[in-house]
Amino acid sequence: MNAIAIAAISLFIFVIGYRFYSKFLAEKIFRLDPNYVTPAHRFKDGVDFVPTNRFVLWGHHFTSVAGAAPILGPAIAVYWGWLPAIIWVVLGTVFAAGVHDFGTLVISVRNKGQSIGTLANKLIGQRAKILFLFIILILVLMVNAVFAWVIANLFITFPSSVLPVFIQIPLALWIGHIVYKKNAKMLVPSLIALAVMYFVAIISAKVGFLQIDLVKYMGGADAAGFFGLGAVSTAFFIWIIILMVYVYIASTLPVWRLLQPRDFINSHQLIVGLGILYLGLLFTRPEITAPMTNPGADDVSWFPLLFITIACGAISGFHGLVSSGTTSKQLNKETDARFVGYAGAVGEGVLALIAIIAVITMFPTKEDFLATYSSFGAASAGGLGTFVKGASQLAAGLGIPVEVAATIVSVIVVSFAATTLDTSVRLMRYIIAELGVEYKVPVIAKTHVATTIAVVSSSALVLIPEGPNGFGSGGFLLWPLFGTANQLLAGISLLLITIWLKRLGRNYLVTLIPMMFILFMTLWAMVQQVVFQWAFWGSNSSPLLFIFGAIIMGFAIWIILTAISSLRSNDDSKIDLDD
Repeated sequence: MNAIAIAAISLFIFVIGYRFYSKFLAEKIFRLDPNYVTPAHRFKDGVDFVPTNRFVLWGHHFTSVAGAAPILGPAIAVYWGWLPAIIWVVLGTVFAAGVHDFGTLVISVRNKGQSIGTLANKLIGQRAKILFLFIILILVLMVNAVFAWVIANLFITFPSSVLPVFIQIPLALWIGHIVYKKNAKMLVPSLIALAVMYFVAIISAKVGFLQIDLVKYMGGADAAGFFGLGAVSTAFFIWIIILMVYVYIASTLPVWRLLQPRDFINSHQLIVGLGILYLGLLFTRPEITAPMTNPGADDVSWFPLLFITIACGAISGFHGLVSSGTTSKQLNKETDARFVGYAGAVGEGVLALIAIIAVITMFPTKEDFLATYSSFGAASAGGLGTFVKGASQLAAGLGIPVEVAATIVSVIVVSFAATTLDTSVRLMRYIIAELGVEYKVPVIAKTHVATTIAVVSSSALVLIPEGPNGFGSGGFLLWPLFGTANQLLAGISLLLITIWLKRLGRNYLVTLIPMMFILFMTLWAMVQQVVFQWAFWGSNSSPLLFIFGAIIMGFAIWIILTAISSLRSNDDSKIDLDD
């Protein structure tokens, strides 16, 4: 089967979803008001609350939620066959992710830019809020630790990507200065910055001394490094320390100085990257060699784990944290929420779609695919690398050399992952500050104290425990919890929006239906993992995962039962107008 037909049908459904369904949500369900004074104006402080052009904000929002997840999840999930993966990406984007991301943005804007965790207090009570914030805190801690390892690993694997990624920082600072201090437009400078980055990427791919290869500097992978570590482990240590220093600075700077211009550049990277890949698809017209379904994938059932494996690209709770955490504080007009929230979800769907196509068209034969995707473990280990190779193959159809294409793809992945890491640390700072206020410990509510706690705890999780992928992979010890915890967050967020819509007397089926589906699938998957795999009597016993998984599942069930009780009550109190 030719991949172009699959891509065309899927893209058409995305367009229809945005054109009609998001309009229905904006006008009939959320009832956006162009005259509503958003928190960005009401609480403008030049640091976190900054009114922002909707295209610039879309760039921040999309690149913050994208990271590597809408690539990695789909690249793994094709293990069960490409058809169920594509169906979930397309329908999940239109009817679940779009509603979730849009809804969490609107409810936050209508309530002083507060996070979805804080809003749980207004909707279902203070205790539920604390439990919800705990789940969120564990989630962002995992994201910080794992994404730091992913970026360090890509720097080590693709040393030609280091220079173009780091040159983006001074370029973004320059853009922020000329835009907000000199009143320049952001579009042209960001395109210039992108051109500089890609020029450096092309040169770095060809010129060896421009490749920042720490392992090579120390004598190769088998050489000794520093601190009693090998060369590779030392390289991981150095990159992770550099990354943590960077995210500390980036997450405390005013959003206009680095975050917004960098993310706007990254949004152009997305457009250019997607353009290259989809044009490559059009010109190469590859055949799908992977199986439509994979009956041999019997070691791990696709039902319900497909809906956990593909989160970003279908629906992800982390998106709600970004929508209600940073994006809502920058929304210029309430009517911009449709474009930023729903179109941001569609952008992720488009990225997840091409990730699937890049993987399922890369292999010469079906047998080659099955040899690489021989088990779920093999699919998980090789997913990201397989995508980079498949994407490079599509780009090569436009005459781009494979090594240059691989460098550009790795630059895009690292840029998105770094944006997610920066935003996640900023979100963790918000949560720590909220807990400081809640428990009357004002010192940890201070910006630099909260950020220090976030960075130090993330660094500790990365570096101290020995993870499954060697030194620096400590975050992977808890990472198996991420999928279910993330989807629980999405389901609970949809449940909170459902309660809010019910109290406003509006049609809440648009959130109730996807909420019931995602919570059912997630709790089912979590019971399978916690009770039948990680427990002491389980098939893959892990005391650490069992304890944390049981705590998160217990907290989530308590929150859900409390929320259902609130949903069934006749409480019609309005929380719609910044009370």
